[in-house]
Amino acid sequence: MYRYFILCLLLPVVTACSNVDDLGNRLAPSPELTEKKEDITPSALKIPQDFPEIIPQYANSELQEISDNLTNKQGLIRWSSSDSLEQVSNFYQGKFKGDDWEITQPFNADDNTLIAQKEGLEVKISFLSANNGNTDYTINYQSLNASSPSSTEETSTSSSSQTKDNSKNLNNIPQSLTTSVEEVKKLGTINFNNSENKTIDGNTIINRRTYARWLVETYNKFHENNPAKQLRLGVNTSQPAFSDVGSNDPDFAIIQGLAEAGIIPSRLTGNSSASLFRPDTPLNREDLLTWKVPLDTGKGLPKASLDNIKETWGFQDTTKIDTKAIQALYADFQNGEQSNVRRVFGYTTLFQPKKGVTLAEAAASLWYFGYQGDGLSAQDVLSIN
Repeated sequence: MYRYFILCLLLPVVTACSNVDDLGNRLAPSPELTEKKEDITPSALKIPQDFPEIIPQYANSELQEISDNLTNKQGLIRWSSSDSLEQVSNFYQGKFKGDDWEITQPFNADDNTLIAQKEGLEVKISFLSANNGNTDYTINYQSLNASSPSSTEETSTSSSSQTKDNSKNLNNIPQSLTTSVEEVKKLGTINFNNSENKTIDGNTIINRRTYARWLVETYNKFHENNPAKQLRLGVNTSQPAFSDVGSNDPDFAIIQGLAEAGIIPSRLTGNSSASLFRPDTPLNREDLLTWKVPLDTGKGLPKASLDNIKETWGFQDTTKIDTKAIQALYADFQNGEQSNVRRVFGYTTLFQPKKGVTLAEAAASLWYFGYQGDGLSAQDVLSIN
C-alpha cells in the first residue's frame, strides 16, 4: 500500500515533465525557417569571382552589400568590421604603401576617403558613419582604361555632337523638363556641333567635358552683370590639375577653371577623387550634384553622414553614394523645391548615383542657380536681358 501511494504521487510529475518536453518541441523554431533566416543574413554574401584579386581585403570584415552588374573593371562592395576605423584605415594604407600601389589621395579625417591606383585600376575606399559601434566602409573600383557603364555609342554621340554651334534640334525631351530646357537653350550657352543640322536625341547621355562647359558658360551668363561672381577660366601657363587634360585640350580653360575654383575635386583640393578627369566618359548623377551644388550655395559643401541622407531624402541606395555626393545631396535638400534632385529627377526613392545624365537632364539642371530663395532662373535672366 505504501509503495502504491508513492507511485501515485510521482505519476503527475512525470506526466507534467513529458508535457513540457512536448510543448518545447512544438514551440521550437522550424529547422527550415532557421536555415532560411541564415541564408539571408549579410554573412551569407560571398565575394564575387569578378572582384579583382589585387585589391586587399581586411580579414575581420563581413560583406554587407554588392553593387549590381559588378565586373572585374568596375564595382562597389560594402563591408562592416567590428574593428575601429583607425585599424581598418591603417591596414589599407599599409597595404597600398607596400604592394606597389600609387596612393593618389592619402586617408584624411575630413572626408574619410583613401584612393590608390595599380595596374590600371583605381580603388577608392570610403569610410562611412559608425553603425552600432562597427566600422562600415565601401570599396569602389574602376578601370582607368574602361569606359563608363553607359554605352560607347552614347558616349561617342555626346562627345562628337556638342561643341560650338547652338542647335535648336534637340528632341525627345521629357514633358516635365521641356520648359526648363527650352529657356536654357535661349540663353545660348548649351551648344552642339550640329553642322549637318541633324536632330539630337535629348535622352543621349552627356559626357563630363560637355557638362563642365555648359556649367561654366551658363553660370557666368547668369552673372553677366556681376563679374565678381563669375568663374575665372584657367590659363595655359597653369600646371594642369588633371593629367589627362593638358593645356592643348580644347576645354582646358573650362576644366582647369573649375578645378582651381574648387568646384571639381582634383589634386588641388586636398580631397581629390582622382588625378584623372576623364573628360569623354559619361557624366553621372553624383558628378552633376557634386559640381552644381557649390555654385547654388555659393560656398563649400557641408559635412554630412549617411544618416542625414536617410532622414532627408530617404534614398534606399544611400550606401552606394560617394562621400562628396552625400554632402552635395544634403545641401541640395535644404534648397526645397529648387533642389536639383527635385527639379531634374522628380520624386524618387532611389538616387542611382552611377546612372548617366541625359542631355535634357543636364540642361534642366542649369535652369536655376541659387539657394533657399536667393537665386535666379533662366526665365529671370532672359527677362533682364
